Formats: sequence, structure tokens, C-alpha cells
Amino acid sequence: MTAAAINRNEIASQVVAAEQRLRGNVLHTPLVPCTWLSDELSADVRWKLENVQHTGSFKVRGASNALHSLDETQRAKGVVAASSGNHGLGLARAAKQLSMQATVFVPSTTPALKQGSIRRYGAKVQVHGDDCVLTERHARAVAAATGQTYISPYNDAAVIAGQGTVAHELLCDWPEVEVVYVALGGGGLVSGMAAYTKSVAPGVEFVGCSPTASPAMAECVRQGAIVDVPCGNTWSDSTAGGVEPGAITFDLCRDLVDRFINVDEPAIEQAMRDSLALQHQLVEGAVGVAIAACRADTELRGRRAAIIVCGGNLPYDLLQKLVHA
Repeated sequence: MTAAAINRNEIASQVVAAEQRLRGNVLHTPLVPCTWLSDELSADVRWKLENVQHTGSFKVRGASNALHSLDETQRAKGVVAASSGNHGLGLARAAKQLSMQATVFVPSTTPALKQGSIRRYGAKVQVHGDDCVLTERHARAVAAATGQTYISPYNDAAVIAGQGTVAHELLCDWPEVEVVYVALGGGGLVSGMAAYTKSVAPGVEFVGCSPTASPAMAECVRQGAIVDVPCGNTWSDSTAGGVEPGAITFDLCRDLVDRFINVDEPAIEQAMRDSLALQHQLVEGAVGVAIAACRADTELRGRRAAIIVCGGNLPYDLLQKLVHA
């Protein structure tokens, strides 16, 4: 589906349908107070714990919604995906539930632990390229050649709607929330969440949070078009890489994300360490980005803020680096 063929209202209605479809397939994750950060920032800060979701990430929501939306012919042929890890995990789990064949292409930068976890769900894993855009391009070509359905990690309306169910839960648990901090990669999570939220609570503000080393979507929005953005190494491997040409999330992010905040690697690392030491939550780099952005936000004081703790799949070598620094 192209950007011209979709709008926020369509996504919002699809989120409602996805919430009903996914009941029993995904967890309604906890929303917990973060007292130490609330005190530090003079605000009411709460964490939405998608790190305790099935597969350790919100990504299982979008993948499950996409696969459950396929017809029987499509299911019989199987699916293909490109992923830096978490989308592949979610897709593999959903495919196993539906007894479907799934092949996941990953860039060479994907940690071996994540690759192994995908395989344990029964999916085939193939390594191709060193950048998400290259991996996605190859995966799409394979899907086209084999007649299988390609499931994008973000450039798919059903995936975006599935991710948007995080917002449905958040508003059910805390309708008074005023601002939401979301790590920004391809934009699927923030697009789905913001599209739904602004249809029922238009005053809620969404902040897209990116590492300064890899701010692809934020920079594309700033320049008004999908462009090639140089991306360096970052703790936030799950948000790293470029934006696929024609991604429907570009228009959604441009229209729905109220502000963008970029944070550097020391701030991300400190946020991850504080999460472990003070909140007793093991989180991956993308979560550190959202926490650090919340800390850096000069407009937060006195407000009710939710941080989306999007995943907890931190590779063991990075955990060692984190705790021994």
C-alpha cells in the first residue's frame, strides 16, 4: 500500500480491529511508575513495558496482526521478512502459531543471539548485506520471485496497526497521559500509536527519539523527503539504518510526530545503565534512546509522560560492556 493510499484515520480504525484480533495472541503489558525519573525530571513518568512482551519486544504485535490478516492461499505459500532482529522474532513466533513457513533475512550486523532466537521459533534465517535497506531490498526480491508475501518491519499497514495496539492499551490504563516518548527507526511503532491516539485523544503529544548517530527518519522529515542519511554505530541497533524508499511511515511521521529529539551515545548508555540499576529492567539500546530523550526534553516539567520500553533483547556481549564500563 502506498503512502497516497493510506491516512491516519485508516490506520486508527485498523488499530481497533487489530486490538480485537490480537487478544490472546499478545500480552497486555504493564504500565509502571518510574519514581526515580519522575523525581529527577519533576514530572509523572511511567514506563510501558514492552520488554516483557512475547519475544521481548513490541514487534510481535505488528507481525502477528499482519500474518493473521493473510488469506489461506497466502498462508500456504509462506512469508518473507527483513529484520535486524526483533521483527524477525515476532514474525517467527506468529508463523509458528499459524503453522506457516517463514524466512527472515537479516543484515550482517544482527547479533548472533537474535539470529539463534529466530531459528528456535522454526523460521529460516539468511544473512544478506550490512544495512537494513539492502537487506529489505533483497528480501522483497526473493518474495517476488517465490510468490511469498513480504512482511515489512514497518512499511506495511497491518504491521503499523498491530504496533498501534500499544497505544490502545496505554490509553486504557492511563487516559490522562500527555506526552509519549517513542524510539524512532522506520517509524512503524510511533505511526500506529500516534494515528490511533490522535483519533481519540488529539491533545497527546508524541516525541520521536533517535540516536544522533543514526537519525534517519527524523532527518528525512526535516528535509521533507526520504533521503539517504549516513548512519554510524549506536547502542540502538534496532533503530539503526535508513528508511526504505516509498515507506508509508514517512508521511505518517511527518504529520503525526509532534517533535523529534536526538541523543548521543553516552546519554543512551547512561539511560540503559540507570534502567538496570534503578528500575531493575534490562532494556535494549532503543529504550535507552527514549529515556535519554525524555531526560533531554526541556518541555517535560510538570507533565504526565509515558516512555515506551520497546524491547529488552540486549545481546550478552553488550550487557557485559554495559555493566563493566
